[in-house]
Amino acid sequence: MTASNLSPEQLAAFKQQLNQKRDHLLQQARETLDNEMVLSPDDRFDEVDQASSEYMQAFSFRLRGRERHLMNKIEIALRKIDEGIYGMCEECDELISLRRLEARPEAPLCIQCKEAQEKEEAVYAD
Repeated sequence: MTASNLSPEQLAAFKQQLNQKRDHLLQQARETLDNEMVLSPDDRFDEVDQASSEYMQAFSFRLRGRERHLMNKIEIALRKIDEGIYGMCEECDELISLRRLEARPEAPLCIQCKEAQEKEEAVYAD
């Protein structure tokens, strides 16, 4: 695998974006723990309210699972910047387009490999 063709300025900008995304996810997780993961004493006495509160907690946990997956992608992208291989597709070792990285700086795959992955996942989902 060769180094990407991004300039030092571009790499610094992507690193900043990734760090901001990571910080935002961490803040959201803290807010969830502080606000959503506690049943109020009132909810324990009303079954409908308790069921609703438990549903919202489960929903929040599912969201956090997706965010945990995104956090992992962000950490990998940051590591790749440090290793000098950021912007390389993990599947085909080709460069990921600048437009794709601008849209999803944590993207591990070029658009062609991502589309192929999604088609394969759709086949297994059926």
